[in-house]
Amino acid sequence: QVQLVESGGGLVQAGGSLRLSCVVSGLTFSTYSMGWFRQPPGKEREFVAHISRSLGTTYHADSVKGRFTISGDNAKNTVYLQMDSLKPEDTAVYYCAASSRYLASTIQLNYEFWGQGTQVTVSS
Repeated sequence: QVQLVESGGGLVQAGGSLRLSCVVSGLTFSTYSMGWFRQPPGKEREFVAHISRSLGTTYHADSVKGRFTISGDNAKNTVYLQMDSLKPEDTAVYYCAASSRYLASTIQLNYEFWGQGTQVTVSS
């Protein structure tokens, strides 16, 4: 059974930092590309960042570039999202997802497995 479990969300003031973690089980972590997505209140879920299989290349959405960093640890089957200089507009439920595609993707439909999400709230 594949499981993706996010943690690390919470309430933080604008300008602060959080690090989200996503622990993956039930699949061969090194053969999957991983992504982070978020769903702001009242809006559709959107792409945040991805990292290709074997923790190779990374890509970040323009809205978070320079503030957020995706990384991973194959030994721990874990992908991280370091979030710095947080803004109120970063408030959302954050989801990690796993894709068996060779090339990491910004498209949600290309991800087969999803976590349950973790809430991030940034106060002004």
